[in-house]
Amino acid sequence: MPDTLGQDIRALRLARGMTLEELSFRVGRSTGWLSQVERDKSQPRMSDLRKLADTFEVPLSLLFGAPDAPEAERGRIVRAHARRKMGDPEQGLIETLISPDLTDSFEVIHSVFLPRTEGDELIRRPTQEVAYLVSGQLDIELDDQPFTVSEGDSFRIRRQSFRWFNPYDAPAVAVWVISPPVY
Repeated sequence: MPDTLGQDIRALRLARGMTLEELSFRVGRSTGWLSQVERDKSQPRMSDLRKLADTFEVPLSLLFGAPDAPEAERGRIVRAHARRKMGDPEQGLIETLISPDLTDSFEVIHSVFLPRTEGDELIRRPTQEVAYLVSGQLDIELDDQPFTVSEGDSFRIRRQSFRWFNPYDAPAVAVWVISPPVY
């Protein structure tokens, strides 16, 4: 059974009889980049993972399988060092899955918005979400209406457009509950 995201992607590619060149063409990335992803030398962006999931015709959540854990803990306990990483530091957002897996009607995500960064796209998804800002400050837009949230504040998103900005000198850390799971 594959242990890493790269191994998962390689296994899916081989199971479908695809070459590195074919898959890289379908997802619009270079063969070298895909080779690095399969060898866990590079981390794909969320948009890349969506393209991969679409190409493989699998749910996106399949690419976030559970890390190795003792049998008694699987599906119950997620150790801090074993969280699945989902975000892209180059895009200013580091996300990890706090939930043990994606089999519930919701998921819990830990997000770190790096200083002086902003989301590169407007997000609109068919979900209900609540975010709690653990530390820092974050500027957000909900349906084009701007807000600033600070440590201890929370906000809800109900199937509306969302964008984030961290123009501040410190990271902003949030915990999200998202239903249904989108990763």
